[in-house]
Amino acid sequence: MDLSFVNGISRLHTLILVCSFLLPASVVAQEVTSDTTSSVRIEMLDGTILLGKIKSRSDGVIALTTLSGVEASVPLNQVREMTAISNTSIHKGEYWFENPNATRYLFGPSAFNLKKGEGYYQNTYLLLNSFNYGVTDYFSIGGGIELLTLFNGSPAFVLTPKVGFQTGPKTSMGGGILYANLGDIGDRSNFGIAYGVVTRGTVDKNFTVGLGWGIIDNEFSSRPIITFSGMTRLSKKIALVSENWIVPADIYYPLFSYGIRFFGEKMAVDLAFINNPDIASEVVIGIPYVDFMIKFGRPQK
Repeated sequence: MDLSFVNGISRLHTLILVCSFLLPASVVAQEVTSDTTSSVRIEMLDGTILLGKIKSRSDGVIALTTLSGVEASVPLNQVREMTAISNTSIHKGEYWFENPNATRYLFGPSAFNLKKGEGYYQNTYLLLNSFNYGVTDYFSIGGGIELLTLFNGSPAFVLTPKVGFQTGPKTSMGGGILYANLGDIGDRSNFGIAYGVVTRGTVDKNFTVGLGWGIIDNEFSSRPIITFSGMTRLSKKIALVSENWIVPADIYYPLFSYGIRFFGEKMAVDLAFINNPDIASEVVIGIPYVDFMIKFGRPQK
């Protein structure tokens, strides 16, 4: 069973190296009512963004002190959205927007989940197109299809249902299933992984450990895949990302990745390398990995 499992993993990583997949995007701030002490982000109808603290609120007008100390009067009828922002989002007087891509590393998941109504589109190597959507705050569903095999008439596709929930101030747990139909790649086209993950940290700096059991011919592998991944945000728009898989064979077989993530409020781009001793013997720095994602939707109450 283990050899079949490794063969399935190998074919799955063949698909990853040609395209890639997986999971999902971010945590959103709370809606503000009459709190006069919270820092807030105000989006106006004309698209202007204001950041600061509410000084007072009366007669349909908010008196706001911006982060730079400027006093502003904001008409409520011109406000599209107003959300609280935590003190940890302010770095040396600069607001850092929420990490838009906290629910995954390169192609594997963290325990953070999409909020209800949030979603994202992801493209990998310009070949694999995938979508993920938050059905509830704790459950998301996703899937993707690879273009080259689609044009050949036997498309490779993946399905990725996932649950995730916070269990402590800086601890989250999650789990899900990756089902992959690899089309004409290999002699076994159907392959799955049932996994569980624990994430420690914040959406800007975290570490995740996971276990996953391969499923081939309706049988689970006798030994689990082991994953350990992490990311740390260096600045408002840049983070470092690493994801690592240890796959059971006669001995455990490693696969590592490391790279840099660039992001804005609604998008992210990953530039990374996938590597292990076998790959490094041919290409020292590893095989390049590129993807981008675009976030859409708004959390629903």
